[in-house]
Amino acid sequence: MKKYLIACVLLFETLSSNAQTNKAIPFQDEIDIFIKKDSLQMPAANSILFVGSSSFNYWKDISNYFPGYPIINRGFGGSSLTDIIYFNQETILKYKPKQIYIYCGENDIAASDTITPQIVFERFKTLYTIIRTHLGNKIPVMYVSIKPSVARWNMEDKFVAANALIRNFINKQKHTEFLDVHSAMLDANGMVFKDIFIADKLHMNAKGYAIWQKIIAPTLVN
Repeated sequence: MKKYLIACVLLFETLSSNAQTNKAIPFQDEIDIFIKKDSLQMPAANSILFVGSSSFNYWKDISNYFPGYPIINRGFGGSSLTDIIYFNQETILKYKPKQIYIYCGENDIAASDTITPQIVFERFKTLYTIIRTHLGNKIPVMYVSIKPSVARWNMEDKFVAANALIRNFINKQKHTEFLDVHSAMLDANGMVFKDIFIADKLHMNAKGYAIWQKIIAPTLVN
């Protein structure tokens, strides 16, 4: 209960901040598109949910990589963990999925030099608590590690540190798994492969997603 109250406080602070600065809520337009699609045809419950930032959002043909599995993709914009926390009902809870894959945390670090790996870790725990509180302790939650990239190679140390904190936490949880795509995207010299990205050197091409496919596919539930 204490952890859930902390999550509620974080949501309240986000709402208050937006109200006080009279700012539009980030990514509301994309969330409204999800809501509109769902109003026309609600995805079936007990599907496999992919939620997170643009690395999922750009994976438009994700169902082709995992044929035979009922997949919902709710990756949006350059979202951070705080955005998924804020929109947890619209992007996670309403779908009552049988399994959840999360890719998020990278944009948190990229947003500001003041965002430390520890902050990313705390934000992940808040999101995790929301999921467990509302969907129970048995639904498999899979965290896809923060990936390396050419464009953000200067943040690599922070990505590695955040991954380590989240992995250590996940290893102590039941029905939760850390999927290390980060290591698979590095060559023998520990440098990120350069031919797995599109022109922005940040988002992946088909070759990059093929790496993720090999790691994710064995963990999908039937």
